[in-house]
Amino acid sequence: MVNPIFFFLAGEEKKRGLRMVRGRALARCGLVLLSLWLCIQSVPISVDKTKEKPEEEELGPPESAETGLHYDRYLREVIEYLEKDPHFKEKLKNANMEDIKQGKLSKELDFVHHNFRTKLDELKREEMNRLRMLIKAKHDIQGGNGRTVDHQALLKQFEHLNHMNPNTFEVEDLDRLIKSATKDLENFDKDRHDEFKRYEMTKEHERRERLKNMNEEDRKKEEQHYEEMKKKHADHPKVNHPGSEDQLKEVWQEADGLDPEDFDPKTFFKMHDSNGDGFLDETELEALFTKELEKVYNPENEEDDMVEMEEERLRMREHVMNEVDTNKDRLVSLSEFMAATKKEEFLEKDEWETLDQNPLYTEEELREFEQHLANEENDINKKSFELQKQREELERKQEELNAQRLGLQQAVEEMERLKAQSTKTDIKREGEPAPVVPGNNQPLPPGHQQQDVPVPGHS
Repeated sequence: MVNPIFFFLAGEEKKRGLRMVRGRALARCGLVLLSLWLCIQSVPISVDKTKEKPEEEELGPPESAETGLHYDRYLREVIEYLEKDPHFKEKLKNANMEDIKQGKLSKELDFVHHNFRTKLDELKREEMNRLRMLIKAKHDIQGGNGRTVDHQALLKQFEHLNHMNPNTFEVEDLDRLIKSATKDLENFDKDRHDEFKRYEMTKEHERRERLKNMNEEDRKKEEQHYEEMKKKHADHPKVNHPGSEDQLKEVWQEADGLDPEDFDPKTFFKMHDSNGDGFLDETELEALFTKELEKVYNPENEEDDMVEMEEERLRMREHVMNEVDTNKDRLVSLSEFMAATKKEEFLEKDEWETLDQNPLYTEEELREFEQHLANEENDINKKSFELQKQREELERKQEELNAQRLGLQQAVEEMERLKAQSTKTDIKREGEPAPVVPGNNQPLPPGHQQQDVPVPGHS
């Protein structure tokens, strides 16, 4: 039965906000991936497919947690279809991490029912079309900006499937998918730590830049306020060591509402295995740290940074996993949990050292980071200057074109005026009588005046 306390904890977590969704989702999807890969080493079950016809099913939006990978939807849909095959699902019960790391090839996909194989083929074709459109868009954008297209980087988008065979989902596709996802998920926490480190250095850099732009009096006030906030943040109740007896008993008492004297590790495990699968995944573990985090972080306090709270939660989860998860499958089984409660570390009484007691970077690293930011800013300014020059040159050329267009238009108008005037003159001449010279019926030339000629015999 699902423990209602879990929903309370989850609700409290939501209120705190700023959770990094992808990190919280790693465990569950990671488990399924690893299980898929590991289980396929077992001896194939002989199946008479003519006697089994699974019902046709429409696959809706994937229900498993998001991984944050660019092929997340494809990955989860493949997993969900494979889980629908009863014989393949049976293979998910056993797992061996070494098999995954060694990359042993599986033939179990050949025993998946034809209906599901057809659906997997469709999923692959859809994924191929998505990737083609994505790469074409990236190619067009990079080419349009005058940037060199990194074709090798674009091809890495296809590493999770066999793009040489775009039509059918084969054993190699399952092999590639699980290897890619396993590698990417293993690096995910490291990427989060690096991202947080950059966040902290950026925050400190911006603080120092603000100080540079202040007068002496304001600078002193700001420095004093900063030190007061640091001191206030550090003034909090003792934070128990994650996974220790004291920490779990605190959850048992304050969240579960039970007497700490009656604490029972096995009962505690079952109460907080919210989905009842026999494991504490990373999400379920992180929910156990909420009470400890609330001692240090409050979203209403100016001195408390909720991004730092999520990094603290990640550190706590990693600490427990390192001590308890002996087979390194990113899950804590009941047997692993019970074994951990018998270790000396379980009785740890020392306070957990929070982030403010563990500097993330040195002054040298901060200087290098600031130099990197300065170089980026210079590159941006240089690019902006070049673009401005290009804009001015284009505007100059546009003015020249406008002037040429205006001159051409005036010339055309003048030609039309002269043509109209010439036509008018010709019409006028055609309407006047031509002068006649006696003895000559030919008309006189224009402008010639007729003179009187004397006739003989007349005075």
